[in-house]
Amino acid sequence: MAKDLDSIIERWKYKADVDIRTIETLLKNESGITESVCFHAQQAVEKYLKLFLVSREITPPKTHNIRLLLNECETLHSDFSSLKDAAALTEYAVEARYPDDYFIPSAEEADEAYQTAIKVRDFVLSVI
Repeated sequence: MAKDLDSIIERWKYKADVDIRTIETLLKNESGITESVCFHAQQAVEKYLKLFLVSREITPPKTHNIRLLLNECETLHSDFSSLKDAAALTEYAVEARYPDDYFIPSAEEADEAYQTAIKVRDFVLSVI
């Protein structure tokens, strides 16, 4: 892998890892800020999927749509089909952040979003 590509991959990984660490800090502090946990879970998943695409020298699309990203990843590695449940996180990219579609995810939903982000992270890092 070219040195420049390695550097780009590391930057994507760093940014995704920051989202995971943010979630862990929020959960450890028992902040109750579930919408932020869910938002960062979506962001982490988006970045890990884009990291995979970059590792295959594909410019990732500018989208927050996890299903679209999963579909693109699956064309390159069929085992991405095991992560289809992560598509549910797409709603946290925007909707959870603004009062227009006001809702607060439950603690269980926040934990599930975190677990999904960890599952995606572990899978992506195992195949790049």
